[in-house]
Amino acid sequence: MVDMSPADGPADGGLLAGLRQTGTLAWRTLLQIRHNPWELGDFSIQPVLFLLLFLFVFGGAIAGSTADYLQFILPGVIVMNMVFVTVYVGHGLNTDLTKGMFDRLRALPIARWAPLAGRIVADLVKQAWSIILLLGVGFLLGFRLGTSPLGLLGMALLVLTVALAMSWIMVLVGVLARDPEHVQLFGFTALFPVTFVSNVFVPVETMPGWLQVVVAVNPVSQLADAARGLLVGGPVLGPALWSLAWALGITAVFAPLSVRALNRRLARG
Repeated sequence: MVDMSPADGPADGGLLAGLRQTGTLAWRTLLQIRHNPWELGDFSIQPVLFLLLFLFVFGGAIAGSTADYLQFILPGVIVMNMVFVTVYVGHGLNTDLTKGMFDRLRALPIARWAPLAGRIVADLVKQAWSIILLLGVGFLLGFRLGTSPLGLLGMALLVLTVALAMSWIMVLVGVLARDPEHVQLFGFTALFPVTFVSNVFVPVETMPGWLQVVVAVNPVSQLADAARGLLVGGPVLGPALWSLAWALGITAVFAPLSVRALNRRLARG
């Protein structure tokens, strides 16, 4: 369990105070972008490059036209980008740990969970920015919403919910890794097969039968199906429920492991 009490907390400590402190620390993380704008590059340049490359290089071969492929690939790229950039939760956390930032924060009268929560919230804001950017570029390229603004909002909320769950995996990696470089090495190595062995880029029907079975149970495929259903139309309830089930299961397993590992690392100094 997470210790919800402030560390040497103030008299008005408690949950509300911890939430305010979380917001302050999240804002501190976001303000760092002003001093290092390239930090936002992985949330801005990378997803747009993926969208453009896959659309114009493979669109004609896969869907017959770039216009048709755009309707298929944009929700997939949103999901793919969400998966990849969760690595930066672990990367940023590991950086704070190795540079002693967490030790300094522990000396302040704030909730013990606020620094970790602030890091996660800041990265969710960056995730939201990526979704908005990709949708904007997609609409400029000719993407057409086949459902409604509520479907678009539902897609964003579902993707961010799964992003929050997957962040716990990267929190654990960030705590256990020796340095930020190892976080990226392990994170991307583990996430590449999960992302590419899915229906993010191509319809599952085009794959060999044995691979279709693997792709069908992949949580990335389930989320991509739900995102497509919410944006362009198609089945939504089943894929969305499976995505939420995966998110709940991942959180139930990795959140306690991550918090326990973080407490042990901080206790060791």
